[in-house]
Amino acid sequence: MTEQTSSYCQVGSFAVGNRLVDPHLRTVQSDRLRPNALTSGHRACQGCGEALGARFVLDAAMAATDRQLIVVNATGCLEVFSTPYPETAWQVAWMHSLFGNTAAVATGVAAALKVRGDTATRVIAQAGDGGTVDIGFGCLSGMFERNDDVLFVCYDNQAYMNTGVQRSASTPAAARTATTEARGREPGNAFGQGKNLPALAVAHEIPYVATASVAYLHDLEAKVGRAMELHGARYLHVLVPCPLGWGAASRDTIRLARLACETGLFPLFEAAHGEILSATPIRHREPVEAYLRPQRRFAHLFADPPRTDDIARIQAIADRNIGRFDLLGERAGKGSR
Repeated sequence: MTEQTSSYCQVGSFAVGNRLVDPHLRTVQSDRLRPNALTSGHRACQGCGEALGARFVLDAAMAATDRQLIVVNATGCLEVFSTPYPETAWQVAWMHSLFGNTAAVATGVAAALKVRGDTATRVIAQAGDGGTVDIGFGCLSGMFERNDDVLFVCYDNQAYMNTGVQRSASTPAAARTATTEARGREPGNAFGQGKNLPALAVAHEIPYVATASVAYLHDLEAKVGRAMELHGARYLHVLVPCPLGWGAASRDTIRLARLACETGLFPLFEAAHGEILSATPIRHREPVEAYLRPQRRFAHLFADPPRTDDIARIQAIADRNIGRFDLLGERAGKGSR
């Protein structure tokens, strides 16, 4: 029998994971020894942006801390789908807190580590937009004000998805939710409401604030790494599309996360001590309509007749972000990279 030696080069996940690039340029996710902080067996929906975001963030944090990490997790989708009693999909020291006190619990963990003289173990608190922007905002602001040694991560899917897609203070204007129905003269969520939590975090003048997206893995992991190099209060706001709540196809999670950035609706930036340090420029600008159309939560904007006035108002929000952060690089050398 004749034998022949063959050499195989798998692309697919290998190419996506960057295993074919130089080792120093590879992401944590491309390493076969990656921590897998959130492993298989969880019950997230197909295409869940929050599951992706949590795995990317915590794997990067574990790599940066030599796996010396404690995670405090708020009630919400991430907690529910990852820990159906008596099971868990977490492979990291993990604590479940209430909906609104995650920052306070994480502060207590950091204080306990300090008393014990443990300077190696680091603390991350994580929550959805409901547990961050709404219910947990008071505790979070206190954590910022005290400059507690915690990285707080918000996985923003822009509504209370776990309890039936109710509006949060992070829900975008004109979006349909269970509590902002698409009816009346101004259908969907009202314009001019809500909170810009990244901007509020910057206003607290804490050591580090950044926004990130599951569409940009290198950027997300790099920001987690920089945050873990610092001490004191740090905040990372990650956009994580929700196919169920957004009314989008599961396969479009990354596409929508990217379009949110390319339209200017979700600018990617870093800040320190109250100053914007850098913003990621838009490589291929898209109109907001390209982002809105694939989502059923905005379907009423494209009915007959279309809500061109509301679409224009949303475009104005994106344009304002583009100007504020110089996302087209028109102010060369000033706040963009």
